[in-house]
Amino acid sequence: MNKQYNYTNIINETLILTVAVGIIGAAVYFFLVPSHTSVSSISGLGIILSNFIPLPLSVITMILNVVLLIIGFLTCGKEFGVKTVYTSIMLPVFLAFFEIIFPNFVSFTNSQELDVLCYILVVSVGLSILFNRNASSGGLDIVAKIMNKYLHMELGKAMSLSGMCVALSAALVYDKKTVVLSILGTYFNGIVLDHFIFDHNIKRRVCIITPKEKELREFIFLELHSGATVYEAYGAYNMEKRNEIITIVDKAEYQKLMKFINTLDPKAFITVYNVSDMRYQPKI
Repeated sequence: MNKQYNYTNIINETLILTVAVGIIGAAVYFFLVPSHTSVSSISGLGIILSNFIPLPLSVITMILNVVLLIIGFLTCGKEFGVKTVYTSIMLPVFLAFFEIIFPNFVSFTNSQELDVLCYILVVSVGLSILFNRNASSGGLDIVAKIMNKYLHMELGKAMSLSGMCVALSAALVYDKKTVVLSILGTYFNGIVLDHFIFDHNIKRRVCIITPKEKELREFIFLELHSGATVYEAYGAYNMEKRNEIITIVDKAEYQKLMKFINTLDPKAFITVYNVSDMRYQPKI
């Protein structure tokens, strides 16, 4: 039974990683390549090198990834390493597939600026899926993951910093406009990536003061299967003692909680805070 469960998990995880890599591959081939920029990716460096080395982009990308893969395996752990090996193999496969199916592809938008914008939006979706599954697409993602682990930098900022070197290298091949687009694209790619990652993981700290605290506590425990903390609070005006219930919930739970409170006690005093990082005992 456990083996079957593990096999199911492996298959599901592989499918998710494959879809994410497919999204990244599509972003690179259909938007990054036509833009002739190098935005926060080893593929961008591959595009630049393809102007000097007579090899397909897929081959150059594979060679660059192998070097960083070894480093990632040694520094970020076995799980991250194994998943990244798989995604790093699949990314050139997707690129090669797109090269065969669309050999003379030019651009969807016929605009360098729009290509960069579309690339940032699409690739951030794929990267956020991988990072949230403790994986990466290889290349500069590995560098960003190492910086995140050892320097405690947000992944988006780490991607921007590592990607700036590649973006600046565009000056060797392209004009000033392309270099500027590469730098700006790298910067905004980091911002958008952090948005996708933290928005996915974000939770809410909800503080409620209501006379119907028993019903509220039971709802939190029995319906949301979440925990809560109760503090004694005093109103500054009349020093009346009340209990404040504090709970941390995800997006779906937050919607259920607010709907219940609005029904239970529309006059309840509620404050809400965003929580992007926390350590807690997992729910049973």
